[in-house]
Amino acid sequence: MTSKHPFRGRSIAVSADLSVDEQRYLYQKTREFKEAWTHGGDLSPFRIEDPQLSVYLMFFEDSTRTKESFRNAAQFHNVAVNIFDAKNSSITKSESIVDTIKMLFGYSQRSIFILRTRMEGVCRALQEELGRYAEQIGREAPVFINGGDGRHEHPTQEYLDEFTFLEQRQWDDSHIHLALIGDLLHGRTVHSKVDGLKAFKEVKVDLVAPLELALPDYYEKRMKANGFEVEKYESLDKYMASGKLSDCWYFTRLQLERMGEEILKKEFQLRKAVTFDQKWTKLIQDGTRFYHPLPRHREKSVIPTFLDRTPLNGWDGQSINGYFTRTIELAICAGWLGSDFSGRGLPEETRDESFIHEEPVTRITQVQDRFKVGIKPVDNGVVIDHIAKGYSPEEIWHRIDKIRRILNLNCGSSHGVFHSEQSDKTFKGIISLPDVMRIEKYDLKKLAAVSPGCTVNIISKQSVKEKYRLSMPPQIFKFEEISCKNPECVTFPAACQHVPPFFYNSGEKIFTCRYCGKDHEYREIWDI
Repeated sequence: MTSKHPFRGRSIAVSADLSVDEQRYLYQKTREFKEAWTHGGDLSPFRIEDPQLSVYLMFFEDSTRTKESFRNAAQFHNVAVNIFDAKNSSITKSESIVDTIKMLFGYSQRSIFILRTRMEGVCRALQEELGRYAEQIGREAPVFINGGDGRHEHPTQEYLDEFTFLEQRQWDDSHIHLALIGDLLHGRTVHSKVDGLKAFKEVKVDLVAPLELALPDYYEKRMKANGFEVEKYESLDKYMASGKLSDCWYFTRLQLERMGEEILKKEFQLRKAVTFDQKWTKLIQDGTRFYHPLPRHREKSVIPTFLDRTPLNGWDGQSINGYFTRTIELAICAGWLGSDFSGRGLPEETRDESFIHEEPVTRITQVQDRFKVGIKPVDNGVVIDHIAKGYSPEEIWHRIDKIRRILNLNCGSSHGVFHSEQSDKTFKGIISLPDVMRIEKYDLKKLAAVSPGCTVNIISKQSVKEKYRLSMPPQIFKFEEISCKNPECVTFPAACQHVPPFFYNSGEKIFTCRYCGKDHEYREIWDI
């Protein structure tokens, strides 16, 4: 089922699932709700009041603030609230998460599922699978909200953070200078800021972390692609020495449970590099606030307790804002709020197939001097030309072998590495298939993904009748020979969730997993 409401039925798997205008609408409604709540105003305009709506809290990892703020938000709305006991469910018997959700989905007319998982990309996968299932049975699709998935993202934390930053700045969204400090490698709240900070028109980010805990390159590149100014420092010592301090500091804890033994051996040095020292207090400019997604380590916090009663404490108010933002998130995803939204939403997702270019055959092209099987010309069949042109012969042979295996070209044929027509120093690969009369569109798509830049020639009676030039596809998906190499991803084969991999071309032969957000080099996505 579909709805013309701009928000009803929308899932939030990553922070970018709401456009910048939609995020600003969320913050405005949250501001109105918080003001009414604080001053004893009428809260009924914000309350859903729908007993047919079930909100399921499914936390497969421990949580206090996210879980309890969502539970209280759902109770405010007077909807059915269900706390899923993961530790005593059939999930522990290796039941698939899709089967579990399908079962729970059947118990209510409308459903919102809030999930926290170690597995990354689960909400996106469930959104797609349950969306198809709901359409098959004629039901309204369930909503999925990501309460934190592994090292990937935590979008609802990001929304409460941005709301808090705006509140600190008296709702001035013209600019922000933010310092991100701590474990930026594992910190999913930091990763969500790559898109969430676009709520501000100008953004400067200081990344403060030792190399072992640095922000992954692909997130840093996305920050710069979004127009953010980025500076990097390996410790708070070096950051303080720079003299270019932010008035908004965002600390994250060291996630020791996700670290390997070699990094754990350096725990003391790593923690010291990102822990605030009392000697720096006098160097902090007036109006500065420190934030933290919480919880802090009770013994070794990067924000020591001597700061709790100082004006630097912004984290307590930040934590409270989780209730207000999540109350409004439920209201807009349920379709109760949002009918007055007038900004720009997300662009429609399209599947671009312009990477297959059919070139006109303006004249009969004889093949005697071009495509050969040994010394015999191809009279009828298919010739794949310009394979990995310009690469080394070793790479061309590797690509030829990959093409033959992935396209299952087990037929009479010939292949080889030859000099290009333009230069004796440039090589290319050719595969001649005299027994293959044409290549179907699906195989053209697969061939474009395997070997972009090649050409496909359909030959009849010694003349080229059709010619296709293939470029790098914007997406690669639905191939058995590809997989995400992130072991925490929902599509990772060993996860046994049976979610087909899907990659976006992010430029420069980099492909990003649709589900976990991990970047892969082109060759990495292939299993062959």
